[in-house]
Amino acid sequence: MRIADLAGRRVALWGWGHEGHAAYRALRTRLPSLPLTLFCSAAEACEAAALNDALLAIELEASGECLAAFEVVVKSPGISAYTPEALFAAQHGTRLLGGTALWFAEHADTNGEVANAICVTGTKGKSTTSSLLAHLLRAAGLRTALAGNIGVPLLSLLNAHADIWAIELSSYQTRDVAASGAHPRIAIVTNLHPEHLDWHGSQARYIEDKLALVTAAQPRIAVLNAADPLLAQLALPGCDIRWYGNAAGWHLREDALYRGDAFVMATATLPLPGRHNRSNLCAVLTALEAYGLDAVALAPHAASFQPLPNRLQALGKHGGYLYVNDSISTTPMATQAALDVYADRPVAVLVGGHDRGLPWDEFADAMRVHAPNAIITMGQNGPRIHALLAPLATQAGFALRAANDLADAMTKAREALPEGGVILLSPGAPSFGAYKNYVARGRHFAELAGFDPDIISSIAGMGIG
Repeated sequence: MRIADLAGRRVALWGWGHEGHAAYRALRTRLPSLPLTLFCSAAEACEAAALNDALLAIELEASGECLAAFEVVVKSPGISAYTPEALFAAQHGTRLLGGTALWFAEHADTNGEVANAICVTGTKGKSTTSSLLAHLLRAAGLRTALAGNIGVPLLSLLNAHADIWAIELSSYQTRDVAASGAHPRIAIVTNLHPEHLDWHGSQARYIEDKLALVTAAQPRIAVLNAADPLLAQLALPGCDIRWYGNAAGWHLREDALYRGDAFVMATATLPLPGRHNRSNLCAVLTALEAYGLDAVALAPHAASFQPLPNRLQALGKHGGYLYVNDSISTTPMATQAALDVYADRPVAVLVGGHDRGLPWDEFADAMRVHAPNAIITMGQNGPRIHALLAPLATQAGFALRAANDLADAMTKAREALPEGGVILLSPGAPSFGAYKNYVARGRHFAELAGFDPDIISSIAGMGIG
């Protein structure tokens, strides 16, 4: 559905964050006389009222009955499509879609393809992969847009020109690509692990929604991680699958990067901490090759990539400790990957946050043989993690402490760690409740460690460049 197709229809916006603002501006630009209704919170209603838009009605209750009064509801990604209200409206004929769907419909050619779009999703690594992809595309001389879930809503760039689009998509947005009726030229999936179960309702539905980018949206080329057991089983009839992470494609041998049997370069000194991040480089190079570019020639430009904040971000040393901000870590698997990066250093890791019910048993099993010096638990699921680890601590030889909040956790980490060690924030859980988002949590960590949060928070390269 294109924006022009909304003319004369009953249309509402649901949510007033970055995506809601972008959707409003896009609709007002293209359809200035279209009456709109905005469903939002009381605090957001004051801001929306300040727009002085006579054609904008503001409602505080987004009940199923209220939503069902509209033909189309443009929903912000953070609002689950599986809430009772959303399901009720959909069952009564309301079409719920996101800004991502509108953008793709606007940019599809006559064959339904967005030929200059490379989409990136995955449980972990999608932000680094999409940013690194944009960096290397720009190194190839292409005017590149970096947008999507990374922080620049696609609709905010509705009228912008780019040679190519590097688009990060969360599991909240992947179905929107399929719902648009359009097909990206290339789609990358980095990995699949349990995540966002509170939004999707189950692990099976999370995986189904995530994979919709390559199943329902039907890209011309799918770039998949052969080392991921779920992706390795995937069959996509009619789609050209390009694998990475196996001996035939782009892959790593220790710290060396190979294309098939051909050595390309060493990767140990690249600004991509951890083997999992260097695996993301393999995904990017596979996509560049699929797009028709010389990936071997572009690979060395990874050396000038600027790492993203909150992702194994070494803030620096202060008071005898190295502080590392991995606030983006929202699964136990991500925390394990972070610990692997600093396996040869004394480490105190800070874990815990919003409890979505993800199991920590695999993490606990890993701690039996690969534990850091100290594990500090905090947040809503801190007590659950602490109880799971308590029987292992003495035998595995790590200190286990429970903290009231982040500040207390950092104090306990310093008490448990010798000078020269690493204090690692890698919570393995979302920040909701204590913080607005993982960025706010990372900023607070930086501030408590003695660093300027403004300096460490910016993401280079977003938008068009």
